[in-house]
Amino acid sequence: MNIFVPGRICLFGEHSDWAGGYRRINAEIEKGYTIITGTNQGIYADVKQHPSRFIYHARAEDGQIQTYDLPMESQALLEAAEAGGYISYAAGVAYQVLTNYRVRGIEITNTLTDLPVKKGLSSSAAVCVMTARAFNRVYDLKLTVRGEMELAYLGEITTPSRCGRMDQGCAYGNRPILMIYDGDRLDVQELSVPHDLYYIIVDLKASKDTKEILNRLNHCYPFPDDEIQSAVQEYLGPINRDIVTQAVEALRRADAPALGHLMTQAQKQFDQAMQPACPNQLTAPVLHRLLEHEPLQKFIYGGKGVGSQGDGTAQLLAKDRQSQLAAITCIEKDLGMQCLDLIIHSGRKVRKAVIPAAGFGTRLFPATKALKKELFPVIDGQGRAKPVILAIVEEALSAGIEEVCIIVQSQDRDLFEEIFCTPPPIENFNKLSRENQQYCRYLMEVGNRITFLSQDTQEGFGHAVYCAKEWVQNEPFLLLLGDHLYTSPTDASCARQMMSVYEASGRSVVAVEETPADQVHHFGCVTGTWKIANETLNITEFAEKPTASYAREQLQVDGLPADTFLTVFGQYILNPRIFALLEENIRNNMREKGEFQLTTCLDRLRQEEGFQACRVNGRRFDIGNPQAYQQSIQDFAIHDRDKSEAQRLQ
Repeated sequence: MNIFVPGRICLFGEHSDWAGGYRRINAEIEKGYTIITGTNQGIYADVKQHPSRFIYHARAEDGQIQTYDLPMESQALLEAAEAGGYISYAAGVAYQVLTNYRVRGIEITNTLTDLPVKKGLSSSAAVCVMTARAFNRVYDLKLTVRGEMELAYLGEITTPSRCGRMDQGCAYGNRPILMIYDGDRLDVQELSVPHDLYYIIVDLKASKDTKEILNRLNHCYPFPDDEIQSAVQEYLGPINRDIVTQAVEALRRADAPALGHLMTQAQKQFDQAMQPACPNQLTAPVLHRLLEHEPLQKFIYGGKGVGSQGDGTAQLLAKDRQSQLAAITCIEKDLGMQCLDLIIHSGRKVRKAVIPAAGFGTRLFPATKALKKELFPVIDGQGRAKPVILAIVEEALSAGIEEVCIIVQSQDRDLFEEIFCTPPPIENFNKLSRENQQYCRYLMEVGNRITFLSQDTQEGFGHAVYCAKEWVQNEPFLLLLGDHLYTSPTDASCARQMMSVYEASGRSVVAVEETPADQVHHFGCVTGTWKIANETLNITEFAEKPTASYAREQLQVDGLPADTFLTVFGQYILNPRIFALLEENIRNNMREKGEFQLTTCLDRLRQEEGFQACRVNGRRFDIGNPQAYQQSIQDFAIHDRDKSEAQRLQ
């Protein structure tokens, strides 16, 4: 497996992570609040199992490889962790893994490191998260991203390093997150921005003594003895809380001028409150020389120190991409400082939907000999008869989808194009009511958004999805089943609800619903831990049509009614990595029951990137067999009509 873990940069709230930890002793101390994000740079590695040893091939700054080879035994790993040095971080995590899980060894090969070390970007934390993630994926420990982060933290504090809780936030990748520290408790909220933001990370080419800074500041806790110590607690407490709260809202608006102003304000108040506690380190003349450099001001909205502050690293917020590049040139030319660019990207918009519709419809034979099941008629809430495929396309469009791809057999393409692309003969068009003539024009407009692709050999659901690879390109996409209908009692369709979950995290999402144990063998099933109680789940396992006994043993989810489980609803938002996993199965002819399936690839995507389940407020209607189709015709019309009536009354 290939793994990447970025460094992390603290946008706001330095020092408040450990300060908030003192609430264990003094409840009057304010909680700690930080906003961090991953960097563009990080650590890359290949990982694989080893039968008995912990092997780490580390790549030095000069490109040379140094191999650390330890027995996968608790005492050996603990001694390596406590001895300090580069390998101590990886060994500390390996020790914690071995203490808490049944695993064998592992071999990690660091293929590339472009993350600067000792520059406030938490390179040591990236090594810890890398090791935790390697064990999690190789041995499928069912850890969520939060679980990897916690395991990495336990590993790092096993070493002589006594880092704060925020460092391992790099586990969340390059999306900004808000971390709130309340004693031993840590809450994490993922943030998304609507537009790209352009930061510059500057190596001040000076020096600072982080240990002295932390020592002096920690003397201000847990109870202040004088005005200087009270000022430190005030800055890391209420002042920091207010700045971070404003910064969260500015990030959500991608309000760069407001963020820049808050950065400058945070630095000014830091200087006033914190410098007196450690003046020889926090006066930071080199940092302030950068922040006050006049030629730089036209390119930036603001700037501040990073990490423990002092003359180590700084961050600036540029006005746009061109200003970012110009500012880097200015800094390197005028001040001789090295720069890294950091772009906080907006959430990737889901623009495309894929609907597989190439199956034969065996369970609906002989009707499917005459008509594709996706073209069977249903009645919507307005009493309009429409083909199933149109109702599914409308579900996609309701979520803001711009383009739809329908996977069909070549010989059926004309049938589908007849609906969406071909108007009726003029003599028939003239016989339609004015309302239906308008609806006919609507169908043609919908057809302009639809692309038809062929799947001439039906080799499973996974193969059908793979057929859309070139059309989707490197974008996330919505996947809907071609034989399911959906309704929601709310203004937000089922697909729209799922889209909101994706936009908040950028991780793949599957819609789920409650299903009793005696029905789970009909569906894919998931389990995991709640991210938002009874709404969003971090998935730890996918199971394809499990038995009731397996579900009871392995797939329980807290908070559900007894003997009830979460089953796949028939809607997914998938990151494009899924195509590489499908391609690997197809290339290696890895079939299940003779076909290329999707579920195993979903589970691998979960291991590599994380996967969420959205418990939708809505219903699905299966038309895949005669009894289900008969019931769905009745129920879909009723539910769709009830929703339409509710909307009319509003």
